[in-house]
Amino acid sequence: MNVTDLLNSVPTGLWHGGRSAPSESGRTFDVVNPATGEVLVAVANATPADATAALDAASAVADEWAATPPRRRADVLRAAFDAVTARADDFALLMTLEMGKVLAESRGEVTYGAEFLRWFSEEAVRIGGRTATAPGGTGEIAVVKEPVGPCLAITPWNFPLAMGTRKIGPALAAGCTVIVKPAEDTPLTMLLLAQVFAEAGLPPGVLSVLPTLDAPAVVAGLMDDPRLRKVSFTGSTGVGKILLAQAANNVLRTSMELGGSAPFLVFDDADLDKAVDGAMLAKMRNGGEACTAANRILVQNGIREAFTAKLTERVAAMRVGPGWEETSAIGPIINAEQRGSIAALVDEAVAAGATVRTGGRPVDGAGFFYEPTVVDDLPDGARIRREEIFGPVAAIVGFETEEEAIALANDTEYGLAAYFFTENLGRAQRLARALQAGMVGVNRGVISDPAAPFGGIKQSGLGSEGGSEGIEEYLNTKYIALPPV
Repeated sequence: MNVTDLLNSVPTGLWHGGRSAPSESGRTFDVVNPATGEVLVAVANATPADATAALDAASAVADEWAATPPRRRADVLRAAFDAVTARADDFALLMTLEMGKVLAESRGEVTYGAEFLRWFSEEAVRIGGRTATAPGGTGEIAVVKEPVGPCLAITPWNFPLAMGTRKIGPALAAGCTVIVKPAEDTPLTMLLLAQVFAEAGLPPGVLSVLPTLDAPAVVAGLMDDPRLRKVSFTGSTGVGKILLAQAANNVLRTSMELGGSAPFLVFDDADLDKAVDGAMLAKMRNGGEACTAANRILVQNGIREAFTAKLTERVAAMRVGPGWEETSAIGPIINAEQRGSIAALVDEAVAAGATVRTGGRPVDGAGFFYEPTVVDDLPDGARIRREEIFGPVAAIVGFETEEEAIALANDTEYGLAAYFFTENLGRAQRLARALQAGMVGVNRGVISDPAAPFGGIKQSGLGSEGGSEGIEEYLNTKYIALPPV
């Protein structure tokens, strides 16, 4: 399918009640291609009134969907998985157009994102419970799991499909209705997914999608409504804190996947080539625009220059260009504001004495491109050592001892992901326990897996997505006290 046909096939209205519809205000906003700065399409701009209408629809069918047999819910999810997989090329190109990532990575995201639908289709029929005799002989204990109720899912722009399916999959499997508020930069992928779900047999009202430029008002209106029972958010820690405060008013269930500052540790006993391969994946995957991206590359000083030279050679060879060009290795940054934030971190570090080994500048011309960059000799106080870069910039810091490496790695308010490379089994066991992160990669640069729990500690969030743990976020536990047999 060519670009014009693809864009014409994507719903551009709000999605609720099982169909695409304009906003009650009639307003729209433009979705921009970050590789060119040109408008792709205009989509409906949801208002708080639209959000209320979506919650009306979700609430009207909540009991019916909760009572739908698990096998039927599983069948809908499996049908959606099959449909997304069949349209993999369409989803991949759409993500490349609205988000900018290169086509190879968009294809990878389709595989990854679709797998959440298949995984949770299998989990839907495995929702458990338990029975037991009360120890005192006073009766029987029955424990059952029930859907929490209507949910709000707020998704980011960096993985437009997978961050949606990672929330929608377990919610639908558990028997919850869902309203999705996608990122304003990338609403098209989620609108296409909603259409696919409708075609897969999902009843009207169970899933709504509300693109909007007025997210604070739309989200606040939903969270103030007592019919909403859960909010799941992926995004910055700052916004997550605001949502947690709002959730307190109605004591909403929350799942928060927030910011990260992942350390990537390389010890002098590591396989150097494998470590460089791992660093390229952990840092440059998705153009560095990932919460799990290696934010601080900590290298033992004995091999630091050798590692940095190899990494610099690999990074310098990456071609920057539009994601739909097969020769491109790095696509554009999502927007001008984000590119400016990346440039400011690098420029401030250089002004304080850091060394740019390659890259270090925005790319002139159309679109929002930034050169793949390696920065070394970072001073202690540099912001780039503490703040999330969210771009194709590898920041290298040296260390002497294992104890120093652990201290440097844990010296952050974040705790989402951590990586390390070593050939020493004892060290690997120590580090896996000592690193303060919800996920740890041992001699590997990619750790995300739909069958594994994804989540952080400290200010990186609350709860887990994916794995058998993911569906629990959408289930309440009910104890039923039965009389003695």
